[in-house]
Amino acid sequence: MRGPADGGRRRRRHETGSGPRPCRRRAGRRGRGPGMSAPTVVCPPGDRAALDAFDRALYRASAGARSPLILRDANGREHHADAADWCAGHRPGDSGLLDRCTGATLDVGCGPGRLTEALLRRGRTALGIDVSAAAVRLAQARGATALRRDVFRPLPGRGRWEHVLLADGNVGIGGDPVALLRRCRELLTPDGRVHAELSPPGAGSWAGPATLHTPDPGAAGPVPGGAGPGAPLRWAQVAADDLEALARSSALDVIETWTEEGRWFGTLTAARGAS
Repeated sequence: MRGPADGGRRRRRHETGSGPRPCRRRAGRRGRGPGMSAPTVVCPPGDRAALDAFDRALYRASAGARSPLILRDANGREHHADAADWCAGHRPGDSGLLDRCTGATLDVGCGPGRLTEALLRRGRTALGIDVSAAAVRLAQARGATALRRDVFRPLPGRGRWEHVLLADGNVGIGGDPVALLRRCRELLTPDGRVHAELSPPGAGSWAGPATLHTPDPGAAGPVPGGAGPGAPLRWAQVAADDLEALARSSALDVIETWTEEGRWFGTLTAARGAS
């Protein structure tokens, strides 16, 4: 999980494959590429509290502090993360993801731009998108090209991205993995690939309402569980052993799965004959 997303599914207007081209980072230039405007992101009132909590966690982590987040699903299970991991320069297990992105890459839910910036340093065309204003500011500050955009709304380069990244659990964005993967397929070239981070086999998959909690990182002892009602959002988790079934529902084929440094991943591409 690298940030809650706007769960809206509004139809895309004026979005075609002839939109602005993905941009490479230029010396001395940061932020948006030519023709890439960043419109205001309208966040549903129900998601606002979660997005605000996420922004605060990112800023705390960017200052070098521990910044735990707890996502509690509808069954009461807690899923722990630390925003400090996303603000790092490299996270163990990133290498395999980066190696597989051999062309133009869209990093969906880019957070503070760890992977987007790493791809740019490798000479790749890369763009990060996130609904979090804090995430986009931090990504741009580290030299990544990033826009404040919702993946379900119009995006530059539709149909021309060679790779789409869903790292750090971002396959859960919006609480509907099928809708998200189908949207990613629309953004890709016909032979493009989605690289998604997964939960370990046996962890179980779930989708739907959840609450985001930000416990006090300064509390003594272990990080306490999320207290209070938390901030509502829709999220999902996909276990590696459920990827094949999810791919079929999304008109995708699984090319490979792999594990690195205790993290699990899968690569998907459009199924043959899918329209």
